[in-house]
Amino acid sequence: MFRQIEDFVAAWRNETAATLRTLETLTDESLRQQITSDHRTLGRLAWHLVQTLHEMPSRTGLSFEGPGEDALVPPSAADITEAYKLTSQALLDAVQSSWKDESLLVMSDMYGDQWPNGVTLDALIKHEIHHRGQMTVLMRQAGLRVPDIYGPTKEQWAEFGAPAPVI
Repeated sequence: MFRQIEDFVAAWRNETAATLRTLETLTDESLRQQITSDHRTLGRLAWHLVQTLHEMPSRTGLSFEGPGEDALVPPSAADITEAYKLTSQALLDAVQSSWKDESLLVMSDMYGDQWPNGVTLDALIKHEIHHRGQMTVLMRQAGLRVPDIYGPTKEQWAEFGAPAPVI
């Protein structure tokens, strides 16, 4: 749970940078990649991240621009990435301009439960990390190079001249 706005800001900037590196790697063709026909496509997962940036914090009463839950998945990877940039920045701006540290303790209805706003922001980041991980698997299946997120990728290890660690 976040108890200070500045802690959220630092975590948000770090995680959104990692998500942007992921989204910027997508191609229009890769958006159709999926594990099976009854699972989300890579494009649908990416768009879900964008939509949730607005949907979840809006439940706290925080007001900012972002796509609605009924907005269709854009056909272009660049459009998804741009929407992510705009919405993630709008969320950050809204938190910094509308909330004080005490606002993070305010309880809000979140899917039928009462959560402190600081928990909601933490859950939003963890939700993004969770789906970003799913996206990297689909990206590998689509033949895309996965960006570094929390450390070097297999390709980066090779570029360093070292074998990739086997886990």
